[in-house]
Amino acid sequence: MITGLDHMAMAVRDLATASRDYQAMFGRAPSWTGQVDGADHVWFQFPHMALDLVSPVGPGDQGAAVQAHLDASGEGLMAMGFRVDDLDGAGQLMARRGLETVAPLIACPDRPALALDPSQTGGIAIRLVAGDAPPLSGPLVAGESAISDLDHVVITTPNPDRALAIYGARLGLDLRLDRSQPAWGARQIFFRCGGLVVEIVTRLEGEAAPGPDALSGLAWQARVADPVQARLAGLGLNVSEVRNGRKPGTRIFTLRAGVVSAPTVVLQQNADPTGAA
Repeated sequence: MITGLDHMAMAVRDLATASRDYQAMFGRAPSWTGQVDGADHVWFQFPHMALDLVSPVGPGDQGAAVQAHLDASGEGLMAMGFRVDDLDGAGQLMARRGLETVAPLIACPDRPALALDPSQTGGIAIRLVAGDAPPLSGPLVAGESAISDLDHVVITTPNPDRALAIYGARLGLDLRLDRSQPAWGARQIFFRCGGLVVEIVTRLEGEAAPGPDALSGLAWQARVADPVQARLAGLGLNVSEVRNGRKPGTRIFTLRAGVVSAPTVVLQQNADPTGAA
């Protein structure tokens, strides 16, 4: 029933500054801006998802929810939306699988959505969204110097069995890999979702705990990592050198500061193993 990741929502206090910073990082312009139910939005649309920067501006349920997140947790990722073809059918299917919807809402830009009960989703705010996405965000820089898409989203959990049940059995995402990394002290669980990956990370040591999961990071994708890193360094941003990734055939660098939710990684798939561009 879920066909892909629709968007990641990020709460920010200063929307103009966050929009400017992400335009600089992405090398792309927003594809939509607007106000919905007490919240201002700046929307960056990529081929397989969107980033929705959102800030409270007045009365309304969305504005109140964003303000509550800022008060409780500060700026950063606050929700994820999954794309569905049949919203009513998806809601009924989720209920049969033990994920109740708590409220209908309007997803940006002006699309119907359902919110799942976060007490049943490990504490993560999850939405089901129907309707067509906006056009792609246009490039502001040469093609290989722009961020091309999201590669994966990272969720940390103290309870991997619960996460497997939520994202696999209930949401129906495609489990591709479940591996332990003793050298890092971590277990990684990978689900395919449309054209990208949802990665669940948990510690190897200790027993499962009842605490909430957390949206802990986004890994963006570049067609070629080196020109993106060079462009960001030229803007004066604090970026690492490009290095070979842990996964064979990847090249990766870190944006250490400069955007909300930094540090942020940018990676290139199918790279030359010698590190050549």
